[in-house]
Amino acid sequence: MREISVCCMVAQLQFSEQDLMAAMAALDGEGSYAISDGELSVAFVDGDTIRALHGDFLGDGSDTDVITFPGDGTENFAGEICISVECAIRNALEEFADISDELMLYLVHGWLHLAGLRDGTEVESAAMRRGELHLLNFLRSKNLSVKFTLQDGSERFWLTNGAEAENFAHGNGCCGEEELSGSGATMT
Repeated sequence: MREISVCCMVAQLQFSEQDLMAAMAALDGEGSYAISDGELSVAFVDGDTIRALHGDFLGDGSDTDVITFPGDGTENFAGEICISVECAIRNALEEFADISDELMLYLVHGWLHLAGLRDGTEVESAAMRRGELHLLNFLRSKNLSVKFTLQDGSERFWLTNGAEAENFAHGNGCCGEEELSGSGATMT
């Protein structure tokens, strides 16, 4: 079984690490989108961190929702998926969705990048959307979607605590995907 390390830098975000591990193991076993062997790192980060990563590896300090760093199976490292919780909150607010759906999409999107998919062109984007839909439906069929909540336990937080969510989700909108020059990383 693959070793998975999880880091959550956002104190307000609550989830079952066991549920996340089960979902990641299912993605690993699904087989359609294989990633390198080795440890996988998943980091849920705040806006300042994602902007710093974006700036350090792309020279653009604006927001983005997911940055992936591919690993090297010969080094026993599959890669890292960095997910912006701030961007997920902002997009969930705009789409009237819940945070769980948005974060699961980002998780699957990052997995697909590690599997080699890109979305820089229309053709690549269409393949990425098909992959996202396939993997999200697969996880739902196995009842393995992770429930993410804010500290107060709400999942549709903008209905019950919109002011707090708006205060947390400050900053600019998310940008489109680009390849991170020289690092092998990708972001969306």
